[in-house]
Amino acid sequence: MSYTTLLFTVDHSIARITLNRPDAANALNLELAKDLMHAALQCDQDPAIRAVIVTGAGRMFCAGGDLKSFAAQGEHLSHHLKEVTTYLHAAMSRFTRMNAPLIAAVNGTAAGAGLSLVCACDFVLAAASARFTMAYTRVGLTPDGSSTYFLPRLIGLRRALELTLTNRQLSAEEAQQWGIVTRVVPDASLMSEAEALAAQLASGATLALGAAKRLLHSGWSETLETQMEHETQSIAAIARTADAREGIAAFLEKRVPQFHGR
Repeated sequence: MSYTTLLFTVDHSIARITLNRPDAANALNLELAKDLMHAALQCDQDPAIRAVIVTGAGRMFCAGGDLKSFAAQGEHLSHHLKEVTTYLHAAMSRFTRMNAPLIAAVNGTAAGAGLSLVCACDFVLAAASARFTMAYTRVGLTPDGSSTYFLPRLIGLRRALELTLTNRQLSAEEAQQWGIVTRVVPDASLMSEAEALAAQLASGATLALGAAKRLLHSGWSETLETQMEHETQSIAAIARTADAREGIAAFLEKRVPQFHGR
């Protein structure tokens, strides 16, 4: 797959997605939305990919929507935004439901759609200098990219309202305290820390990790009994995998399991 607005590499079962519009603060335009969707599909479809890192080129993670490209649409902006969000939301759905865990390595600022992408990730490592803000209502728009789904679940409705309506900016430390960020690391260590976490996850039981992710997401909208039935169906299905057999055998034999993602 050829990309024009991001870099995509795979090494040792770890995919790295780098938003690559540094001169535009990695802002989201139609082309980047399309590239993100195709990158998400590639990560979802390729069983050799067992962990994914997403980061930004240059000094910014993602400044949100590309307002310059939006303004150029004139009276067609509403139609244009429906097209952009069609691709963006398809990407978020694939990222959320794929087996490979998704790690955000946040450099600089994550604003608007950039913060939405952060919220949709399974792990968020933030450089100490990183900043987080919703930014949508500052320019008279409303959130997209899954943030109104994930943000209240991560930090609670009251705080989500504060961030969305006041556009308060959070430091990396504040974002960790609020539950948006998993871990804050020194700026110079961001990618090495993200790669170490990705390597740990890529050595795990990939199918079980993906199934566990999907169970945790579905639990928000199910009754207790229905969710427990989903748990029964899931653990029974995963028990048929080679990794489950290996994991149980390794535990009984008191050795480190060798998972292969199948």
